[in-house]
Amino acid sequence: MSRILKKIAGKTIEQWQKDLPLLKTMMDGKPVFWCNPQYQADSTKDTAYEIFREDVADADARLKRFAPYIAQVYPETRAAQGIIESPLQKIPNMQRHLSKAAGIPLPGGLWAKCDNLLAISGSIKARGGIYEVLKTAETMAMNQGLLKLEDDYTCLDSDDFKQFFSQYAIAVGSTGNLGLSIGIMGAQMGFKVYVHMSADAALWKKQRLKACGVEVIEYESDYSSAVAAGRRQAQADPKMHFVDDENSKDLLLGYAVAAQRLKKQLAFQGVCVDKDHPLFVYLPCGVGGGPGGITLGLKLIFGDCVHCFFAEPTQSPCMLLGLMTGLHDKISVRDIGLSNCTDADGLAVGRPSGFVGKTLGPVISGSYTVADAALYQLLQAMADRESIFLEPSAAAGLAGPTSLLRNAEDASDPVRHGLTSRGENATHLVWATGGGMVPESVMQGYYRHSC
Repeated sequence: MSRILKKIAGKTIEQWQKDLPLLKTMMDGKPVFWCNPQYQADSTKDTAYEIFREDVADADARLKRFAPYIAQVYPETRAAQGIIESPLQKIPNMQRHLSKAAGIPLPGGLWAKCDNLLAISGSIKARGGIYEVLKTAETMAMNQGLLKLEDDYTCLDSDDFKQFFSQYAIAVGSTGNLGLSIGIMGAQMGFKVYVHMSADAALWKKQRLKACGVEVIEYESDYSSAVAAGRRQAQADPKMHFVDDENSKDLLLGYAVAAQRLKKQLAFQGVCVDKDHPLFVYLPCGVGGGPGGITLGLKLIFGDCVHCFFAEPTQSPCMLLGLMTGLHDKISVRDIGLSNCTDADGLAVGRPSGFVGKTLGPVISGSYTVADAALYQLLQAMADRESIFLEPSAAAGLAGPTSLLRNAEDASDPVRHGLTSRGENATHLVWATGGGMVPESVMQGYYRHSC
């Protein structure tokens, strides 16, 4: 257990607990559910978000330019013509299980967005992480006059371009999956890649990166220390690009592109999203970039017809803590005595992204926490009932629908009122963020852990 600070932002813990009664439960390491009182209807109509709309369209166009190159270097993407996308799958067996386990009805439809099956790196980070590498490469090549927008980007898969990119380096701090996506894509293009990995990163992820020729720098401390070390390394080298998981707009935009594709998938499946058919999305959250980007994209498309909830471990609820207190990255879970120790390695983050919290706070509907033991139970149930195999962090979204329903009594809250009044028409979407690259032996260990 970490030491509890006597004062945080000038207030004692007792004062914080009086102002925020949920804080005491969080400090006890118990699961909580929080609806965001700062949620603002119609907020995406603001000018700032309209600028984001243009940026997301630009990111989508860039990924399409790179699609021929992706298809050429990664044969598994050829069927999708180089577009890295995951399936949308209805999970009725899991819906019945969750309802029975919680002892409450779960009306509407339950779906999984299977980013655990994303090509190349097997997690949601194949969106933002790979996108930032591609944009970095494109910018460098264009600045040197080596590439034009109208070119066939398969030219990037050449010795000349790999030699050019080998003059540059990319660094990133990661708990695991972001490092995988950056390392795999960066090394493929020819960059020197340095991945600073925190103590909680899984061994197999480090081994996979080393096999790609990536230099993995390991730390006994947590995620924030790894990120800080990567940032210092890049600041000392003018030819090194630092992928800043805490503050990167490019990462955010790479994730946000998923929303337009999801809209098409929902329509293809006959799923309507409007004010009478609300969409509730449950997103596992570490530092906040992945769920933040997905939330941004979804809100730009569906507005107040979609509600996004962030899912975090009980010992690492950094985004919830930052949003609830309004302190964002100025507070850590360790400040309130939590350990930041969790088997959900991708979510083992003690301090949230201030960029995400401050930028997207008004459009995040809420957050909830899940104990590690529950993550393993959900992981096993998903494997048994839907043959979908997830890593522990990716199972966090599955706790969302029943957590929301248990806390849906407050009819004055617009989010919960929408659920209670139109629950039969609701669609619940669990974002399955990773697991596709997990070695079989490791996955079996995850599965047995819940037995």
